[in-house]
Amino acid sequence: MTVDFAQAADPFRRELLAHCYRMLGSLHDAEDLVQETYLRAWKAYDQFEGRSSVRTWLYRIATNVCLTALDTRTRRPLPFGLGASSTESDPLTQDHEIPWLEPFPTDPAAIVTERESTRLAFVAALQHLPPRQRAVLILRDVLKLTAAETADQLDMTVAAVNSALQRAHAQLKDLTQDEVTEPADAKPLLDKWVKAFEAKDIPAIIGMFTEDVVWEMPPYPQWYSGPDMIAWHLTNQCPAVPHGARMIPVQANEQPAYGLYLREEDGVFRPFNLQVLEVRDDRITHVSSFFDLSLFPKFGLPATA
Repeated sequence: MTVDFAQAADPFRRELLAHCYRMLGSLHDAEDLVQETYLRAWKAYDQFEGRSSVRTWLYRIATNVCLTALDTRTRRPLPFGLGASSTESDPLTQDHEIPWLEPFPTDPAAIVTERESTRLAFVAALQHLPPRQRAVLILRDVLKLTAAETADQLDMTVAAVNSALQRAHAQLKDLTQDEVTEPADAKPLLDKWVKAFEAKDIPAIIGMFTEDVVWEMPPYPQWYSGPDMIAWHLTNQCPAVPHGARMIPVQANEQPAYGLYLREEDGVFRPFNLQVLEVRDDRITHVSSFFDLSLFPKFGLPATA
């Protein structure tokens, strides 16, 4: 890699990672595809004529790398999107055959397009769109490219871009809920959450929920709806004991998140899952707990707490 290429291209690596994540729904896949993007760009850099910006050129390569990858990949769901909620009679079993949607580490200081467009619900909804519709919607609505610019990126006509965007909007309208309104200061609620969860104070935990709260735990396809069912799950299926857990705050998908550690027999607190919370009107409306422990270092979380 020449110095000139590195200087021109490296500033866009983080936003390209977010772009590939929106397309694939996987942090691990996105990292691989960004590497592929930079390899292709480096090989072709001596042919880059500057008719567009380096950023636009890199996005074109990245988008097409993602579309090629999606030829051999299925959509990545969350348990909530697979069917009816679970009951006490449903056995709790992991399913590693499903390529689950993964969380994405975000930074409040990151670029605006990243902050506004990586929420779990939005990325989960994108997974229902055909790949080219997905690309059109991201390029038009997230990156704010014109229809002509999008058509050039995807080798489509402007009419085809407009038609794809219209169809994508129609489908997303059926898949997404109203925009989440987070409280101006969620810290008091989140402080209560950590205190209650570390103490396994179940009445305090469910007291912070909305009535339609959802609790999901990929790779478990089972998910629970409502405070009563979640209370049953935490009481009967969660292995945490009072004061046997520690939580370290991070930021995931523009949402508050925590690395949850449980104390083991040797007294050491080790990773258990990564919780991503959705907060609405001073209440918690959705908890997604990811049991993929390979995510912990991706979020800068330590091996023990």
